[in-house]
Amino acid sequence: MNAPTTFAVALHNETATAQLMADLALLLGPGDVITLTGDLGAGKTAAARSLIRYLADDVDLEVPSPTFTLVQGYELPAFAVMHADLYRVEDESELEEIGLSPLPDATLVLIEWPERAPSAMPADRIDIALTHRPALGSNARAADITGHGRSAATVARLKALREFLDASGYINAGRKRMAGDASTRSYARLIRDDGVVILMNSPQRPDGAAVYNGKSYSAVVHLAENIKPFVAIDEGLRAAGISAPAIHHVDLDHGFLISEDFGSEGVIEGDPPRPIAQRYEAATDVLAVLHGKTLPETLPVDGQTHAIPAWDTDALLIEIGLMPEWYLPDRNAPLSEAKRAEFFAMWRELLKKPLSAPKTWIIRDYHSPNLIWLADRTGMARVGVIDFQDTVLGPHSYDVVSLLQDARIDVPEALELTLLSRYIKARRAEDASFDPAGFAELYAIMSAQRNTRLLGTFARLNRRDGKPHYLRHQPRIWTYLQRSLAHPALEHLRDWYLANVPPPQS
Repeated sequence: MNAPTTFAVALHNETATAQLMADLALLLGPGDVITLTGDLGAGKTAAARSLIRYLADDVDLEVPSPTFTLVQGYELPAFAVMHADLYRVEDESELEEIGLSPLPDATLVLIEWPERAPSAMPADRIDIALTHRPALGSNARAADITGHGRSAATVARLKALREFLDASGYINAGRKRMAGDASTRSYARLIRDDGVVILMNSPQRPDGAAVYNGKSYSAVVHLAENIKPFVAIDEGLRAAGISAPAIHHVDLDHGFLISEDFGSEGVIEGDPPRPIAQRYEAATDVLAVLHGKTLPETLPVDGQTHAIPAWDTDALLIEIGLMPEWYLPDRNAPLSEAKRAEFFAMWRELLKKPLSAPKTWIIRDYHSPNLIWLADRTGMARVGVIDFQDTVLGPHSYDVVSLLQDARIDVPEALELTLLSRYIKARRAEDASFDPAGFAELYAIMSAQRNTRLLGTFARLNRRDGKPHYLRHQPRIWTYLQRSLAHPALEHLRDWYLANVPPPQS
Protein backbone atom coordinates (compact mmCIF):
# COMPACT_ATOMS: atom_id res chain seq x y z
CA MET A 1 0.00 0.00 0.00
CA ASN A 2 1.32 3.46 -0.92
CA ALA A 3 1.91 5.81 2.01
CA PRO A 4 -0.60 8.70 2.06
CA THR A 5 0.55 11.96 0.47
CA THR A 6 -0.66 15.28 1.92
CA PHE A 7 -0.22 18.95 1.15
CA ALA A 8 -2.05 22.09 2.21
CA VAL A 9 -3.38 25.01 0.17
CA ALA A 10 -4.57 28.37 1.46
CA LEU A 11 -7.77 29.43 -0.34
CA HIS A 12 -8.36 33.15 0.10
CA ASN A 13 -11.69 33.19 -1.72
CA GLU A 14 -14.04 31.15 -3.91
CA THR A 15 -11.97 31.94 -7.00
CA ALA A 16 -8.95 30.26 -5.40
CA THR A 17 -11.14 27.26 -4.55
CA ALA A 18 -12.32 27.04 -8.17
CA GLN A 19 -8.71 27.21 -9.41
CA LEU A 20 -7.61 24.41 -7.09
CA MET A 21 -10.50 22.18 -8.10
CA ALA A 22 -9.84 22.87 -11.80
CA ASP A 23 -6.22 21.80 -11.30
CA LEU A 24 -7.36 18.62 -9.56
CA ALA A 25 -9.93 17.93 -12.28
CA LEU A 26 -7.13 17.98 -14.87
CA LEU A 27 -5.65 14.90 -13.16
CA LEU A 28 -8.84 12.93 -12.48
CA GLY A 29 -10.73 10.30 -14.41
CA PRO A 30 -13.65 7.89 -14.11
CA GLY A 31 -13.26 5.62 -11.10
CA ASP A 32 -11.61 8.23 -8.89
CA VAL A 33 -13.19 9.04 -5.52
CA ILE A 34 -12.96 12.43 -3.75
CA THR A 35 -14.17 12.82 -0.17
CA LEU A 36 -14.86 16.27 1.28
CA THR A 37 -14.80 16.86 5.03
CA GLY A 38 -15.28 19.94 7.18
CA ASP A 39 -17.78 21.67 9.45
CA LEU A 40 -21.09 23.02 8.18
CA GLY A 41 -20.31 25.98 5.93
CA ALA A 42 -16.68 24.98 5.44
CA GLY A 43 -17.11 25.01 1.67
CA LYS A 44 -17.49 21.32 0.77
CA THR A 45 -20.39 21.85 -1.64
CA ALA A 46 -18.73 24.94 -3.14
CA ALA A 47 -15.61 22.87 -3.88
CA ALA A 48 -17.63 20.04 -5.43
CA ARG A 49 -19.66 22.54 -7.45
CA SER A 50 -16.47 24.15 -8.81
CA LEU A 51 -15.09 20.80 -9.93
CA ILE A 52 -18.34 19.72 -11.59
CA ARG A 53 -18.77 23.03 -13.40
CA TYR A 54 -15.18 22.88 -14.64
CA LEU A 55 -15.64 19.35 -16.02
CA ALA A 56 -18.94 20.43 -17.59
CA ASP A 57 -17.26 23.54 -19.07
CA ASP A 58 -20.28 25.48 -17.81
CA VAL A 59 -19.78 28.06 -15.06
CA ASP A 60 -23.55 28.50 -14.74
CA LEU A 61 -24.45 24.80 -14.45
CA GLU A 62 -27.02 24.20 -11.73
CA VAL A 63 -25.24 22.12 -9.07
CA PRO A 64 -27.52 21.87 -6.03
CA SER A 65 -26.37 20.51 -2.71
CA PRO A 66 -27.42 16.84 -2.50
CA THR A 67 -28.24 17.17 1.22
CA PHE A 68 -31.85 16.10 0.68
CA THR A 69 -31.57 13.97 -2.48
CA LEU A 70 -28.38 12.35 -1.03
CA VAL A 71 -27.05 11.70 -4.55
CA GLN A 72 -26.99 13.84 -7.69
CA GLY A 73 -25.68 12.47 -11.00
CA TYR A 74 -24.19 14.34 -13.98
CA GLU A 75 -23.52 12.93 -17.44
CA LEU A 76 -20.66 15.21 -18.47
CA PRO A 77 -18.76 15.26 -21.79
CA ALA A 78 -15.69 13.51 -20.40
CA PHE A 79 -17.33 11.01 -18.05
CA ALA A 80 -20.13 10.60 -15.52
CA VAL A 81 -19.92 12.29 -12.11
CA MET A 82 -21.83 11.39 -8.95
CA HIS A 83 -22.10 13.95 -6.12
CA ALA A 84 -23.23 12.53 -2.76
CA ASP A 85 -23.92 13.99 0.66
CA LEU A 86 -24.02 11.47 3.53
CA TYR A 87 -24.98 13.93 6.29
CA ARG A 88 -28.43 12.34 6.68
CA VAL A 89 -27.18 8.74 6.41
CA GLU A 90 -27.66 6.89 9.69
CA ASP A 91 -26.41 3.44 8.72
CA GLU A 92 -23.93 2.29 6.10
CA SER A 93 -26.47 -0.19 4.77
CA GLU A 94 -28.31 2.81 3.27
CA LEU A 95 -25.50 3.31 0.77
CA GLU A 96 -26.68 0.37 -1.30
CA GLU A 97 -30.11 2.00 -1.71
CA ILE A 98 -28.61 5.24 -3.04
CA GLY A 99 -26.17 3.57 -5.45
CA LEU A 100 -22.96 4.01 -3.46
CA SER A 101 -22.40 0.41 -2.44
CA PRO A 102 -20.68 -0.78 -4.45
CA LEU A 103 -19.37 2.47 -5.93
CA PRO A 104 -20.38 2.88 -9.59
CA ASP A 105 -17.91 1.97 -12.32
CA ALA A 106 -16.58 4.50 -14.85
CA THR A 107 -17.77 7.39 -12.67
CA LEU A 108 -15.98 10.11 -10.72
CA VAL A 109 -17.53 10.14 -7.25
CA LEU A 110 -17.56 13.17 -4.89
CA ILE A 111 -18.69 12.41 -1.33
CA GLU A 112 -19.44 15.00 1.34
CA TRP A 113 -19.54 13.88 5.01
CA PRO A 114 -17.69 10.57 4.38
CA GLU A 115 -17.26 10.18 8.15
CA ARG A 116 -20.92 9.05 8.26
CA ALA A 117 -19.84 5.79 6.55
CA PRO A 118 -16.11 5.47 7.17
CA SER A 119 -15.74 1.75 6.48
CA ALA A 120 -17.47 2.14 3.10
CA MET A 121 -14.85 4.56 1.79
CA PRO A 122 -12.44 2.97 -0.70
CA ALA A 123 -8.74 2.53 0.05
CA ASP A 124 -7.87 4.53 -3.08
CA ARG A 125 -9.28 8.02 -2.61
CA ILE A 126 -8.45 11.70 -2.23
CA ASP A 127 -9.59 13.38 1.00
CA ILE A 128 -10.02 17.15 1.01
CA ALA A 129 -10.42 18.58 4.51
CA LEU A 130 -11.69 22.18 4.49
CA THR A 131 -11.41 24.53 7.47
CA HIS A 132 -12.22 28.20 8.04
CA ARG A 133 -9.26 30.58 8.14
CA PRO A 134 -10.72 33.96 9.23
CA ALA A 135 -7.22 35.37 9.78
CA LEU A 136 -6.74 35.22 5.98
CA GLY A 137 -10.09 36.85 5.19
CA SER A 138 -13.79 36.39 5.86
CA ASN A 139 -14.21 33.85 3.05
CA ALA A 140 -10.80 32.19 3.41
CA ARG A 141 -10.39 28.45 3.79
CA ALA A 142 -7.52 26.00 4.11
CA ALA A 143 -7.60 22.75 2.20
CA ASP A 144 -5.58 19.78 3.43
CA ILE A 145 -5.46 17.33 0.53
CA THR A 146 -4.49 13.71 1.20
CA GLY A 147 -4.12 10.92 -1.32
CA HIS A 148 -4.61 7.36 -0.08
CA GLY A 149 -3.54 4.20 -1.90
CA ARG A 150 -3.15 4.67 -5.64
CA SER A 151 -4.50 8.22 -5.29
CA ALA A 152 -1.38 9.25 -3.38
CA ALA A 153 0.36 9.64 -6.75
CA THR A 154 -2.42 11.94 -7.98
CA VAL A 155 -2.05 14.21 -4.96
CA ALA A 156 1.74 14.29 -5.40
CA ARG A 157 1.16 15.27 -9.02
CA LEU A 158 -1.33 17.97 -7.99
CA LYS A 159 1.28 19.45 -5.66
CA ALA A 160 3.86 19.43 -8.49
CA LEU A 161 1.35 21.03 -10.87
CA ARG A 162 0.57 23.82 -8.40
CA GLU A 163 4.28 24.48 -7.92
CA PHE A 164 4.79 24.59 -11.71
CA LEU A 165 1.91 27.05 -12.17
CA ASP A 166 3.25 29.22 -9.35
CA ALA A 167 6.80 29.25 -10.75
CA SER A 168 5.45 30.06 -14.23
CA GLY A 169 3.34 32.97 -12.97
CA TYR A 170 -0.01 31.29 -13.74
CA ILE A 171 -1.19 30.16 -10.29
CA ASN A 172 -3.85 32.92 -10.27
CA ALA A 173 -4.88 32.56 -13.91
CA GLY A 174 -8.37 31.56 -14.90
CA ARG A 175 -8.82 27.95 -15.98
CA LYS A 176 -10.96 26.71 -18.85
CA ARG A 177 -11.27 23.03 -19.62
CA MET A 178 -10.32 21.74 -23.06
CA ALA A 179 -11.55 18.49 -24.57
CA GLY A 180 -9.00 15.70 -24.33
CA ASP A 181 -7.93 13.22 -26.97
CA ALA A 182 -7.52 9.45 -27.07
CA SER A 183 -4.32 9.63 -25.01
CA THR A 184 -3.57 10.00 -21.29
CA ARG A 185 -2.84 13.72 -21.76
CA SER A 186 -5.20 16.47 -20.60
CA TYR A 187 -5.34 20.17 -21.40
CA ALA A 188 -6.61 23.50 -20.06
CA ARG A 189 -6.54 27.10 -21.18
CA LEU A 190 -4.91 29.49 -18.71
CA ILE A 191 -6.34 33.00 -18.94
CA ARG A 192 -4.59 36.17 -17.74
CA ASP A 193 -4.99 39.84 -18.65
CA ASP A 194 -2.03 39.52 -21.03
CA GLY A 195 -3.50 36.62 -23.02
CA VAL A 196 -4.33 32.94 -23.12
CA VAL A 197 -1.96 29.96 -23.15
CA ILE A 198 -2.36 26.17 -23.17
CA LEU A 199 -1.46 23.97 -20.20
CA MET A 200 -0.62 20.37 -21.09
CA ASN A 201 -0.61 17.63 -18.48
CA SER A 202 1.36 14.70 -19.91
CA PRO A 203 1.96 12.06 -17.23
CA GLN A 204 4.73 9.56 -17.87
CA ARG A 205 3.06 6.24 -18.45
CA PRO A 206 2.87 3.47 -21.03
CA ASP A 207 -0.24 2.73 -23.08
CA GLY A 208 -1.26 -0.70 -21.88
CA ALA A 209 0.37 -3.51 -19.96
CA ALA A 210 3.67 -5.16 -20.91
CA VAL A 211 2.11 -7.85 -23.08
CA TYR A 212 4.24 -7.58 -26.24
CA ASN A 213 7.37 -9.56 -25.32
CA GLY A 214 7.65 -7.68 -22.07
CA LYS A 215 6.91 -4.26 -23.58
CA SER A 216 3.82 -2.07 -23.55
CA TYR A 217 1.98 -1.27 -26.78
CA SER A 218 3.35 2.28 -26.72
CA ALA A 219 6.94 1.10 -26.28
CA VAL A 220 6.71 -1.39 -29.15
CA VAL A 221 5.12 1.03 -31.65
CA HIS A 222 7.22 4.02 -30.51
CA LEU A 223 4.51 6.21 -28.96
CA ALA A 224 5.82 8.92 -26.65
CA GLU A 225 5.61 7.89 -22.99
CA ASN A 226 6.69 11.28 -21.64
CA ILE A 227 6.78 14.93 -22.69
CA LYS A 228 10.39 15.09 -23.94
CA PRO A 229 9.64 14.01 -27.54
CA PHE A 230 6.96 16.73 -27.78
CA VAL A 231 9.46 19.43 -26.79
CA ALA A 232 12.15 18.09 -29.12
CA ILE A 233 9.88 17.71 -32.17
CA ASP A 234 8.21 21.08 -31.48
CA GLU A 235 11.56 22.84 -31.74
CA GLY A 236 12.50 20.75 -34.79
CA LEU A 237 9.30 21.63 -36.65
CA ARG A 238 9.69 25.32 -35.86
CA ALA A 239 13.27 25.19 -37.15
CA ALA A 240 11.91 23.65 -40.37
CA GLY A 241 9.48 26.55 -40.83
CA ILE A 242 6.38 24.69 -39.65
CA SER A 243 3.92 26.45 -37.32
CA ALA A 244 4.21 24.47 -34.09
CA PRO A 245 3.29 26.29 -30.87
CA ALA A 246 6.00 28.22 -29.01
CA ILE A 247 6.74 26.63 -25.63
CA HIS A 248 6.87 29.17 -22.78
CA HIS A 249 7.43 26.97 -19.71
CA VAL A 250 8.11 23.26 -19.27
CA ASP A 251 8.67 20.79 -16.44
CA LEU A 252 10.21 17.81 -18.23
CA ASP A 253 10.43 15.65 -15.11
CA HIS A 254 6.74 15.89 -14.23
CA GLY A 255 5.35 16.34 -17.74
CA PHE A 256 3.80 19.82 -17.53
CA LEU A 257 4.05 22.37 -20.32
CA ILE A 258 2.67 25.83 -21.07
CA SER A 259 2.59 26.80 -24.73
CA GLU A 260 1.24 29.27 -27.22
CA ASP A 261 -2.52 29.01 -27.87
CA PHE A 262 -3.28 28.71 -31.58
CA GLY A 263 -7.01 29.15 -30.92
CA SER A 264 -9.63 26.78 -32.23
CA GLU A 265 -10.24 27.68 -35.88
CA GLY A 266 -9.88 24.42 -37.74
CA VAL A 267 -9.57 23.20 -41.31
CA ILE A 268 -13.14 21.85 -41.51
CA GLU A 269 -16.63 23.35 -41.52
CA GLY A 270 -20.32 22.44 -41.47
CA ASP A 271 -22.46 19.75 -39.88
CA PRO A 272 -21.56 17.05 -40.61
CA PRO A 273 -18.06 18.52 -40.86
CA ARG A 274 -16.32 18.55 -44.22
CA PRO A 275 -12.90 19.72 -45.42
CA ILE A 276 -12.32 23.35 -46.36
CA ALA A 277 -10.50 22.77 -49.65
CA GLN A 278 -8.19 25.82 -49.42
CA ARG A 279 -7.04 24.80 -45.93
CA TYR A 280 -6.50 21.19 -46.93
CA GLU A 281 -4.44 22.44 -49.87
CA ALA A 282 -2.23 24.41 -47.47
CA ALA A 283 -1.93 21.40 -45.16
CA THR A 284 -0.90 19.26 -48.15
CA ASP A 285 1.71 21.87 -49.09
CA VAL A 286 3.18 21.68 -45.57
CA LEU A 287 3.84 17.97 -46.05
CA ALA A 288 5.33 18.47 -49.51
CA VAL A 289 7.76 21.07 -48.15
CA LEU A 290 8.64 19.04 -45.04
CA HIS A 291 9.20 15.86 -47.07
CA GLY A 292 11.50 17.72 -49.44
CA LYS A 293 13.90 18.62 -46.63
CA THR A 294 16.79 16.65 -45.23
CA LEU A 295 15.76 16.35 -41.59
CA PRO A 296 17.88 15.40 -38.57
CA GLU A 297 17.31 12.04 -36.89
CA THR A 298 18.29 13.33 -33.43
CA LEU A 299 17.17 16.55 -31.78
CA PRO A 300 18.37 18.43 -28.69
CA VAL A 301 16.14 18.68 -25.62
CA ASP A 302 17.21 20.16 -22.28
CA GLY A 303 20.89 19.35 -22.75
CA GLN A 304 20.09 15.82 -23.88
CA THR A 305 19.16 14.38 -27.27
CA HIS A 306 16.01 12.76 -28.54
CA ALA A 307 16.62 10.10 -31.17
CA ILE A 308 13.57 9.91 -33.42
CA PRO A 309 12.69 6.20 -33.55
CA ALA A 310 12.44 4.44 -36.90
CA TRP A 311 9.29 2.54 -37.70
CA ASP A 312 10.22 -1.08 -38.09
CA THR A 313 8.43 -4.24 -39.17
CA ASP A 314 7.58 -5.27 -35.61
CA ALA A 315 6.04 -1.90 -34.76
CA LEU A 316 3.89 -1.85 -37.90
CA LEU A 317 2.79 -5.47 -37.41
CA ILE A 318 1.83 -4.83 -33.77
CA GLU A 319 -0.30 -1.90 -34.94
CA ILE A 320 -1.94 -3.98 -37.65
CA GLY A 321 -2.48 -6.73 -35.08
CA LEU A 322 -5.00 -4.56 -33.21
CA MET A 323 -7.52 -5.48 -35.92
CA PRO A 324 -7.54 -9.26 -35.26
CA GLU A 325 -6.99 -8.62 -31.53
CA TRP A 326 -9.91 -6.22 -30.96
CA TYR A 327 -12.01 -5.61 -34.07
CA LEU A 328 -12.59 -9.15 -35.38
CA PRO A 329 -13.77 -10.56 -32.01
CA ASP A 330 -16.27 -7.69 -31.83
CA ARG A 331 -17.56 -8.77 -35.25
CA ASN A 332 -17.76 -12.45 -34.18
CA ALA A 333 -15.05 -13.31 -36.69
CA PRO A 334 -11.97 -14.38 -34.70
CA LEU A 335 -9.11 -15.83 -36.71
CA SER A 336 -7.79 -19.37 -36.43
CA GLU A 337 -4.07 -19.73 -35.80
CA ALA A 338 -3.58 -20.63 -39.46
CA LYS A 339 -5.48 -17.54 -40.62
CA ARG A 340 -3.53 -15.32 -38.22
CA ALA A 341 -0.28 -16.67 -39.63
CA GLU A 342 -1.54 -15.98 -43.16
CA PHE A 343 -2.54 -12.45 -42.19
CA PHE A 344 0.85 -11.52 -40.74
CA ALA A 345 2.80 -13.26 -43.50
CA MET A 346 0.95 -11.18 -46.14
CA TRP A 347 1.61 -7.98 -44.25
CA ARG A 348 5.25 -8.78 -43.60
CA GLU A 349 5.74 -9.12 -47.35
CA LEU A 350 3.72 -5.98 -48.19
CA LEU A 351 5.65 -3.81 -45.76
CA LYS A 352 9.04 -4.55 -47.29
CA LYS A 353 8.59 -1.86 -49.94
CA PRO A 354 7.57 1.08 -47.67
CA LEU A 355 10.20 0.11 -45.10
CA SER A 356 12.94 0.20 -47.74
CA ALA A 357 11.73 3.56 -49.12
CA PRO A 358 13.42 6.87 -48.20
CA LYS A 359 12.46 8.01 -44.70
CA THR A 360 11.24 11.33 -43.35
CA TRP A 361 9.57 12.56 -40.17
CA ILE A 362 6.13 10.93 -39.83
CA ILE A 363 3.92 12.98 -37.50
CA ARG A 364 1.37 10.09 -37.51
CA ASP A 365 -1.85 11.92 -36.64
CA TYR A 366 -1.58 14.73 -39.16
CA HIS A 367 -5.33 15.25 -39.60
CA SER A 368 -8.15 17.69 -38.85
CA PRO A 369 -8.32 17.47 -35.01
CA ASN A 370 -4.64 18.40 -34.83
CA LEU A 371 -4.51 21.18 -37.43
CA ILE A 372 -5.38 24.77 -36.49
CA TRP A 373 -5.95 27.49 -39.10
CA LEU A 374 -3.88 30.61 -38.37
CA ALA A 375 -5.55 33.18 -40.62
CA ASP A 376 -3.20 36.01 -39.62
CA ARG A 377 -0.19 34.16 -41.06
CA THR A 378 0.73 33.57 -44.68
CA GLY A 379 1.52 30.58 -46.90
CA MET A 380 2.05 27.26 -45.22
CA ALA A 381 2.56 29.03 -41.86
CA ARG A 382 -1.24 29.29 -41.76
CA VAL A 383 -1.38 25.60 -40.78
CA GLY A 384 -0.74 25.18 -37.05
CA VAL A 385 0.35 21.66 -36.06
CA ILE A 386 -0.32 20.68 -32.43
CA ASP A 387 0.10 16.90 -32.05
CA PHE A 388 3.47 15.46 -33.02
CA GLN A 389 5.09 13.82 -30.00
CA ASP A 390 4.79 10.36 -31.61
CA THR A 391 6.90 11.34 -34.64
CA VAL A 392 8.90 8.48 -36.16
CA LEU A 393 11.09 7.99 -39.21
CA GLY A 394 9.11 6.32 -41.98
CA PRO A 395 7.77 6.46 -45.54
CA HIS A 396 6.67 9.84 -46.94
CA SER A 397 3.24 8.51 -47.85
CA TYR A 398 1.96 7.92 -44.30
CA ASP A 399 1.13 11.48 -43.24
CA VAL A 400 -0.39 12.17 -46.65
CA VAL A 401 -2.75 9.26 -45.92
CA SER A 402 -3.48 10.66 -42.42
CA LEU A 403 -4.56 13.96 -43.94
CA LEU A 404 -6.39 12.81 -47.07
CA GLN A 405 -8.14 9.87 -45.41
CA ASP A 406 -9.09 11.73 -42.25
CA ALA A 407 -10.23 9.27 -39.59
CA ARG A 408 -12.65 11.78 -38.04
CA ILE A 409 -14.39 13.26 -41.10
CA ASP A 410 -15.37 12.18 -44.59
CA VAL A 411 -12.93 13.30 -47.28
CA PRO A 412 -14.63 12.89 -50.69
CA GLU A 413 -12.64 10.66 -53.01
CA ALA A 414 -12.48 13.41 -55.67
CA LEU A 415 -10.87 15.81 -53.18
CA GLU A 416 -8.49 13.11 -51.97
CA LEU A 417 -7.28 12.50 -55.54
CA THR A 418 -6.98 16.24 -56.28
CA LEU A 419 -4.84 16.81 -53.19
CA LEU A 420 -2.78 13.70 -53.86
CA SER A 421 -2.01 15.10 -57.32
CA ARG A 422 -1.14 18.45 -55.74
CA TYR A 423 1.34 16.78 -53.39
CA ILE A 424 2.94 14.74 -56.19
CA LYS A 425 3.23 17.83 -58.43
CA ALA A 426 4.92 19.80 -55.64
CA ARG A 427 7.37 16.98 -54.94
CA ARG A 428 8.22 16.55 -58.64
CA ALA A 429 8.82 20.30 -58.98
CA GLU A 430 11.53 20.07 -56.31
CA ASP A 431 12.89 16.61 -57.20
CA ALA A 432 12.85 15.37 -60.81
CA SER A 433 13.54 11.81 -59.61
CA PHE A 434 10.34 11.66 -57.56
CA ASP A 435 8.34 8.60 -58.75
CA PRO A 436 4.55 9.24 -58.83
CA ALA A 437 3.58 5.62 -59.53
CA GLY A 438 5.86 4.32 -56.80
CA PHE A 439 4.47 6.88 -54.37
CA ALA A 440 0.88 5.89 -55.26
CA GLU A 441 1.70 2.26 -54.41
CA LEU A 442 3.26 3.26 -51.08
CA TYR A 443 0.21 5.46 -50.41
CA ALA A 444 -2.11 2.46 -50.93
CA ILE A 445 -0.03 0.18 -48.71
CA MET A 446 0.22 2.68 -45.84
CA SER A 447 -3.47 3.51 -46.21
CA ALA A 448 -4.32 -0.18 -45.78
CA GLN A 449 -1.94 -0.38 -42.81
CA ARG A 450 -3.32 2.74 -41.09
CA ASN A 451 -6.97 1.89 -41.63
CA THR A 452 -6.50 -1.73 -40.56
CA ARG A 453 -4.90 -0.43 -37.37
CA LEU A 454 -7.68 2.12 -36.79
CA LEU A 455 -10.42 -0.51 -36.98
CA GLY A 456 -8.68 -2.21 -34.06
CA THR A 457 -7.77 1.00 -32.24
CA PHE A 458 -11.34 2.26 -32.16
CA ALA A 459 -12.62 -1.16 -31.01
CA ARG A 460 -10.02 -1.09 -28.22
CA LEU A 461 -10.92 2.49 -27.19
CA ASN A 462 -14.49 1.28 -26.80
CA ARG A 463 -13.91 -2.00 -24.99
CA ARG A 464 -10.75 -1.32 -22.96
CA ASP A 465 -11.00 2.42 -22.34
CA GLY A 466 -14.77 2.95 -22.17
CA LYS A 467 -14.86 5.39 -25.11
CA PRO A 468 -17.70 4.11 -27.33
CA HIS A 469 -17.96 7.30 -29.41
CA TYR A 470 -14.96 6.20 -31.46
CA LEU A 471 -17.00 3.35 -32.95
CA ARG A 472 -18.91 5.82 -35.10
CA HIS A 473 -15.75 6.34 -37.16
CA GLN A 474 -15.39 2.68 -38.12
CA PRO A 475 -17.66 2.79 -41.22
CA ARG A 476 -15.59 5.70 -42.58
CA ILE A 477 -12.37 3.79 -41.92
CA TRP A 478 -13.86 0.83 -43.80
CA THR A 479 -14.61 3.06 -46.80
CA TYR A 480 -11.03 4.32 -46.89
CA LEU A 481 -9.75 0.77 -46.56
CA GLN A 482 -11.77 -0.32 -49.59
CA ARG A 483 -10.23 2.53 -51.61
CA SER A 484 -6.70 1.43 -50.81
CA LEU A 485 -7.40 -2.28 -51.34
CA ALA A 486 -8.43 -1.45 -54.92
CA HIS A 487 -4.77 -0.84 -55.84
CA PRO A 488 -3.37 -3.73 -57.96
CA ALA A 489 -0.44 -4.20 -55.57
CA LEU A 490 -2.92 -5.15 -52.83
CA GLU A 491 -4.97 -7.68 -54.81
CA HIS A 492 -3.98 -10.65 -52.63
CA LEU A 493 -4.70 -8.69 -49.43
CA ARG A 494 -8.04 -7.52 -50.85
CA ASP A 495 -9.16 -11.11 -51.52
CA TRP A 496 -8.11 -12.18 -48.02
CA TYR A 497 -9.99 -9.31 -46.36
CA LEU A 498 -13.07 -10.05 -48.46
CA ALA A 499 -13.06 -13.62 -47.16
CA ASN A 500 -12.16 -12.95 -43.50
CA VAL A 501 -12.95 -9.37 -42.41
CA PRO A 502 -16.62 -8.38 -42.06
CA PRO A 503 -17.56 -4.70 -42.36
CA PRO A 504 -18.33 -2.70 -39.20
CA GLN A 505 -21.84 -2.21 -37.94
CA SER A 506 -23.19 0.99 -39.44
